[in-house]
Amino acid sequence: MTDDVDDAPRSPTSVLLVGLDGFGRQHLANLERLAACGRAELIAGASLTDPGPEVRGNIPVHATLGEARKAGHRPDVVIISTPINTHFDLAREAMDMGADVLLEKPPTATLAQHRELLAHAEAAGRRVQVGFQSIGSHALAAIEQLLAAPQAPGGIGELRAVSATGLWLRRQAYYDRAPWAGRRVLDGVEVVDGVVTNPLAHAVRTALHVAGARRAADVDDVAVELHHAHRIEADDTSIVRLRTASGLPVTAALTLCAPEDQEQDPWVTVHGTEGQAVLYYTRDELVIAPNREAPQNADDAGEPRTVVHGRTDLLENLLDVREGAAAALLSPLADADAFMQVLEAVRTADEPATIAEEHLVQVDSGPERHPVIPHVADYLARATKAPSTFSSLGAPWAASPATDGELRLGEQTLATLRTGEDVSPTDSPRPFLDRVRTRGGVVVTDQQPLDHTWHLGVSAALQDVDGTNFWGGRTYTRDAGRYIWREDHGRIRAAEQRLEHDVAALGGGSRLDQRLEWLDHRGTALLAEERAVAVAGLDADSAGADDAWALDLSFALTSAVERTVMLGSPGSNGRVGGGYGGFFWRLPAVEDATICTAEAEGEEAVHGSVTDWLMYSGRFGSEHGGGEATLVLASTDADPWFVRCSGYPGVGMSLAWDAPVAAEPGREVARRVRVAVVDGRLDRDRAAALGERLISEPAAAPAEERA
Repeated sequence: MTDDVDDAPRSPTSVLLVGLDGFGRQHLANLERLAACGRAELIAGASLTDPGPEVRGNIPVHATLGEARKAGHRPDVVIISTPINTHFDLAREAMDMGADVLLEKPPTATLAQHRELLAHAEAAGRRVQVGFQSIGSHALAAIEQLLAAPQAPGGIGELRAVSATGLWLRRQAYYDRAPWAGRRVLDGVEVVDGVVTNPLAHAVRTALHVAGARRAADVDDVAVELHHAHRIEADDTSIVRLRTASGLPVTAALTLCAPEDQEQDPWVTVHGTEGQAVLYYTRDELVIAPNREAPQNADDAGEPRTVVHGRTDLLENLLDVREGAAAALLSPLADADAFMQVLEAVRTADEPATIAEEHLVQVDSGPERHPVIPHVADYLARATKAPSTFSSLGAPWAASPATDGELRLGEQTLATLRTGEDVSPTDSPRPFLDRVRTRGGVVVTDQQPLDHTWHLGVSAALQDVDGTNFWGGRTYTRDAGRYIWREDHGRIRAAEQRLEHDVAALGGGSRLDQRLEWLDHRGTALLAEERAVAVAGLDADSAGADDAWALDLSFALTSAVERTVMLGSPGSNGRVGGGYGGFFWRLPAVEDATICTAEAEGEEAVHGSVTDWLMYSGRFGSEHGGGEATLVLASTDADPWFVRCSGYPGVGMSLAWDAPVAAEPGREVARRVRVAVVDGRLDRDRAAALGERLISEPAAAPAEERA
């Protein structure tokens, strides 16, 4: 008897579509498919604009949902595909008609409306599916399986972060299509039609889903950075950063101002401890790329692999739930709660900052006009990998990052003092010198570069201080014999500092004295540091160049606990030639580099050598200013030079090259390096003369001795 009932033919579910144009046309095509297999019947439409019978067929079309109700229509399901500001009222009206609802994203224009709509649905006993189509992707289940077996061969390990990237282009016609397009508020009504909440809302929602964030309680610390390059009210280039309740970072970096040749399908990156998986959600394509260093990913198991998955249509899922063929909605209104926290942060944030014309390239005109933000793909990539913000990355059109001032020579600024407080926790935040430049304006530092986002201009850091990573990124351990992700990142903060300008003893330069605290990941101080940084002029004869200046940096580390603290590096933990740590200078991209000391020339020969001076010369490239320059680094400390050029450009002094150094209570571990920053190239003889002068000059007196 039961089998006979189950096998009996069922009447198709009656559907009314509100909004027949725009994305409504996609719903019309889907309804035609479902009608062909007897699952659904479109009985009427409601739309202020009628696309005509060739699109909508022979159904009656009413101006409003209310008129459709007065005409006697009582659909089982109402699909709402209308502007954001109409969703709330229409969804309530549909439920009051006794219908379940498929509601386009975002579900409402405010968090308060969302909460009220949830309560209304519960009271009415109606189902509301939100049209985040990407949540129907079968790739999401594949990601869950991948993360459920972190040690499996070919896997990506444990989940440590999720990011979403959107690199799209929208022309003026996109915003001219409707009065509400690109608006935050229209005629006093909330709209919130920005890149985060509408065009690339699927990217944000999918990233939250992967991170396990559905409800409000799953989300913590939402922060947004909103910009626009189009002549609109809402944002078109933005970053969202949040942490889930479990501490997982989620970042979305999105733009509608990409160059045409860089526009691509948006993607969500699942960052694991042993690799990553990338989901191109518009085509349900999952690319799994394990870390080949991991033992379980050896040989062929470590090769990237691509799988294209299927997708469950959300309307079909709603029909299945109504008929008892599926247990639950895939994208229920309640699960949009976490996304609505993000929307509310966007809605209540300050108005998006306008990107000035000087930072844009305007392409085409009229309806085809669209602004392009130079280097935007690089900014998005670095923002999601770090994670970081446009401001922290130093985008010239973004707000200035957190600083403690500048280092100057006379009236000329030669470096910015960054606090580092805006740097990601996994990049070991610390003070650093940013945008260090020659007197001719050639920038000779980089910070948060894509290859190593934890490289921060000119700084002092160590990867292993009694097991705490103050360098950033993965940690090299002797037990693993490789780099691994650990929750071991510390941070360095300034407890006291004094900055002076126009110091006579420095030829009108600046002097910074700092007392710094090295805090482990629990906030306990492991080291105390006294640091002095000075900027002084160099005359042309001694420099062998027309314009030059000298940077003097010294630091002294002492144990902040009543025991010996061991200072280590990958080299002291077993990585041959990887003894970086201490003073480090990250360079921007460099071409035609010359690297030499008095005894050797070339990256391989100089790396690991101990000598009084080192020259690094070349053509340095940067979006902030590029050209030929030379650095001459000099020190009498017996630390080997750490040099990189072919993989990435950088130079430093290795405090713990192949063995740890003990920082004992009451005894300083002190180092000093002086660097001549010169416009143009120097030959070896002139570099040697300059290096000898740098070594022979005494350090500038501390502030208290000059007082």
